[in-house]
Amino acid sequence: MNRRYRKTIIAGNWKMNKTATDTKKFAEELKAVMPKAKWCDVVVCVPFVNIPSAIKAFKDMRVSVGAQNVFYEKDGAYTGEVSADMLKDLGVKYVIIGHSERRQYFGETDFTVNKKVHAALEAGLHPIICVGESLEQRELGITMELIALQVKSALAGIPADKLRKCVIAYEPIWAIGTGKTATAEQAAEVCTFIRTTVRHLYGARIARSITIQYGGSMKPGNASELLAQPDIDGGLIGGAALKANDFVEIIAAANQD
Repeated sequence: MNRRYRKTIIAGNWKMNKTATDTKKFAEELKAVMPKAKWCDVVVCVPFVNIPSAIKAFKDMRVSVGAQNVFYEKDGAYTGEVSADMLKDLGVKYVIIGHSERRQYFGETDFTVNKKVHAALEAGLHPIICVGESLEQRELGITMELIALQVKSALAGIPADKLRKCVIAYEPIWAIGTGKTATAEQAAEVCTFIRTTVRHLYGARIARSITIQYGGSMKPGNASELLAQPDIDGGLIGGAALKANDFVEIIAAANQD
């Protein structure tokens, strides 16, 4: 982390877990053990149907509510989709875009990721843009080429003055939900490369201001080591974000001196 230049952000991604009732219970549990998050911002990205409950449940806490997806059109005949303006109107501040599960199961592409990033920024949301490689791609030695392509594609046409609202999350696909975790060195290497890629696109000043998260099975046992890396500015947390005590331990790690 480098708090001098950029925000540290711990974001929970609940995926397709918890009901609206569960959301209220989780907020109560979190409030009972929540430390003062003086050094980091905390976000909880919940399923669409839980957003109103989450907005209400977290309103007295320093916790922002995020969504897990968004559509790129403002309105129209797109049954089942949700627009950025709809999310903004509910009080959502962040939205995950391009998660590997969206790419794998729902046909998300670099092209649609870019369109969603534009839509989110236009509505005033903070996009959390996910990039990452599969195990096969890592073993082929093309991790950096793939990451560069994903970053450049996601940010295509995004003006420099809006980039500060973006967060990039490196999520090695082989470490999501598998219990495997990239070593601190592996994670740091890719996050540093992401910042270098942004620097080539936008210059050094903007590159050092953008928050880059690690999103592959960060948990209480490895959070401190990962967050100690200078180019890892937080985490996009999956399973550990579903339990208040585990989530709080990661938040505490982000508040380390």
